[in-house]
Amino acid sequence: MPPLPRLDIEQFICRSDNFGVLIHDPESGLTASIDAPEEAPILAALKRRGWELDFIFTTHHHPDHVEANLSLKQRYGLTIIGPESEKASIPGIDITVSDGERFDFGRFAVEAIATPGHTAGEISYYLPQAQVAFTGDTLFALGCGRLFEGTPATMFRSLSRLVALPGDTAVYCGHEYTESNARFALTIDPENPALKERAREIARLREAGRPTLPTTIALEMATNPFLRWHDPRIRARLGMQGASDEEVFAEIRKRKDNF
Repeated sequence: MPPLPRLDIEQFICRSDNFGVLIHDPESGLTASIDAPEEAPILAALKRRGWELDFIFTTHHHPDHVEANLSLKQRYGLTIIGPESEKASIPGIDITVSDGERFDFGRFAVEAIATPGHTAGEISYYLPQAQVAFTGDTLFALGCGRLFEGTPATMFRSLSRLVALPGDTAVYCGHEYTESNARFALTIDPENPALKERAREIARLREAGRPTLPTTIALEMATNPFLRWHDPRIRARLGMQGASDEEVFAEIRKRKDNF
């Protein structure tokens, strides 16, 4: 089997807790920003790597993900791609994508996966050749997004689609929320040894000023309570042994909202 093409990824903090992410295909020379939370850190990252910016892949319309769209477009003349159903709310959008659509980024196919719940039209971007997914504010490390424009049922379906990706898929998301998510996760799944060890590692990373991402689909399935609706220990702790998976998820999301 031929080796997978290399995708260069640069991750950095924007604003206070947003992640900026640049992806770069070294063969074509193309570079894309996953969302555009803040111009200055993106420009600094581009300068650090010696890249020019060609695209912004927008996951959803919230201001902390599109703030720098127009300034970066003016500077680079780039192309902004984003969800069809949120096009009216995404500054500078040029190309829209809907669920299941694919487009090319250099040597890489990019698949749009509709993952509504946090917003009504959020899109996650999956690059199968690079074994990486960019999940915006749908799936977080040890968490999931608040349901601003969707229902628990909507988010449950979105997360179910993401966990169907290969377990070794690397996951980059929109915020550094992992340490607080770990504290909540331990209230739902306190006997999970993998979660306890991960919480210790997260504390070490944050104390050292290092990011907790990327994660993987497999690691999230082993430790993220929002994806462990099937686990009998969690169901027993919630008193929901006979409930549906969706009902268990909804209860966990409700508890996180009040945590």
